Amino acid sequence: MIDVLVVDDDFHVAEINAAYVSQVPGFRVTGCAHTAAQALAALERTHADLVLLDHYLPDENGLSLLRRLRQLGHRTDVIMVTAARDVTTVQDAMRSGALQYLVKPFGFSGLRAKLDGYVALRRTVEGVSGRGEAGQEQVDRIFGAFRTSESPHTELPKGHSAATVGLIRRVLDAARVPLSAHEVATRAGVSRSTAQRYLKHLERSGHIILTLKYGDTGRPEHRYHWAATG
Repeated sequence: MIDVLVVDDDFHVAEINAAYVSQVPGFRVTGCAHTAAQALAALERTHADLVLLDHYLPDENGLSLLRRLRQLGHRTDVIMVTAARDVTTVQDAMRSGALQYLVKPFGFSGLRAKLDGYVALRRTVEGVSGRGEAGQEQVDRIFGAFRTSESPHTELPKGHSAATVGLIRRVLDAARVPLSAHEVATRAGVSRSTAQRYLKHLERSGHIILTLKYGDTGRPEHRYHWAATG
């Protein structure tokens, strides 16, 4: 489970955002804070993997709090969730280490997309962390992981259909372990070449994660799993 602290000065908005988070599989809300002081105290008291951080807080703005958290050694990930739209604040959020920036007002789908992107990022990092070092391909994958927050149906290549993308996604979502192209093809009821074309597109666009499984022959088998929840 990914533990989330919701920080917003508006009690009602905090409750709504917490309810949104609770609807996403794999996430749970560990608390809500309405001031910077409350947020800091909550992080000192309880672990949180991710903070949904408002910028407009009564005692300290969100970016100042983010910088202070880093100075204090907190490595909690942060997604800014705020009505602040000025470019300076957005740039400062990037420079201060916020992973994403969600502008209010937004609905469930807007937040769900950011959370899905966050899951993709964590899975990508976990997939390469055991190697000790990351090559350029792995680095590019880490920095591009939030692309999964976009719909996999957006800008499909010529000859690809949204229906088949959805079918491939359902197959990978239902699998408990990464699948080979042959296994995807069999479960989806499509040819292996079709499965490979779609898997290649989805892997390049960051929606699925490619891993290698080495067998007795020494040749690695490509295996795939969906990068985002839901």
